[in-house]
Amino acid sequence: MIEKLAESTPIRAATVTPPRYRVDRSARLRPIDWNKPIDEKDLEVWHRLTANFWLPEKVPLANDLSSWNSLSQQEKDTTLRVFTGLTMLDTLQASVGEISQIQDAKTEHEEAIYTNIAFMQAVHARSYSSIFSTLSNSADINKAYRWVINNDIAQKRCSLALEHYYGDDPLKRKATATLVSSLLLYPGFYLPLHWAARGKLMNTSDMIRLILRDKAVHGYYSGYKYQRGLERQSAGRQEEMRRFVQDISDEFYELEVAYTKEVYAPLGLDDDAIRFVRYNCNKAFMNLGYEEKFSLEDAVVKPEILAALAPDSTETHDFFSGSGSSYVMGVAEDTDDSDWDF
Repeated sequence: MIEKLAESTPIRAATVTPPRYRVDRSARLRPIDWNKPIDEKDLEVWHRLTANFWLPEKVPLANDLSSWNSLSQQEKDTTLRVFTGLTMLDTLQASVGEISQIQDAKTEHEEAIYTNIAFMQAVHARSYSSIFSTLSNSADINKAYRWVINNDIAQKRCSLALEHYYGDDPLKRKATATLVSSLLLYPGFYLPLHWAARGKLMNTSDMIRLILRDKAVHGYYSGYKYQRGLERQSAGRQEEMRRFVQDISDEFYELEVAYTKEVYAPLGLDDDAIRFVRYNCNKAFMNLGYEEKFSLEDAVVKPEILAALAPDSTETHDFFSGSGSSYVMGVAEDTDDSDWDF
């Protein structure tokens, strides 16, 4: 017999425990109540995620065609490889990384946020396809996809993350997701920021900044929940997790350096891109509540790249597109005959 919740039972107190229906099909479902969040940070992050909502179809990528055609074939090939690599990681996050964290959620609010994040990861993966179909051709696109599928380093990055996403340790899942969002994903954004600093692919760069804005929230949230979970653990467990983060970040970093060299060396940008890897690895460690992994000297990024990261620094969308880093949703209103009386 399924027991009903007593009329006098405080609903807020009941929602402190994780939703049982994930593991017990006989348990009663609890409707989410956003008026009574257990953790106010969940409501804050929800508002940020929904305020940031955007779709790639609203960004005028076609305006970059002349800029794209000015690139050499090597520059085009490298750009496509960078974006297929990002597509692979966003596919990983949308289909496994973010979804896997739902099972560890303490409340329905956390569940809702992770489903939102997973959806936006899928939007990001869709965005790169928009870039491909707008700027490139089928032969070059297919070649880039074959390259990343057959790239052992790219596959190893994903396999290492999947090992912990499919594992049985919630904290390791959160730490891995935080590192993927910063240490692995961000280096792929170096090239579009490099082009933006040189006045190339400006609308594409606008879309990249929209993605970066989302990633900042995603990495922050997983890191925040990691810290909240860690503080409830014993000193021994906390030390175990500190070592885990150090060890897996070493593995990710080694793979990312090898991958970055392979992708960026043809353009002579590998050294600069690796510094960007370190810079963003430090950001991941900060999200997880640890001291930075690399010294400031080893993680110095060119000012032009940091300037290109700024949301409004090189925005090129026009008034009518409604797109760009300060994306706004358009509002439609029906007209009648009197609207045309001048």
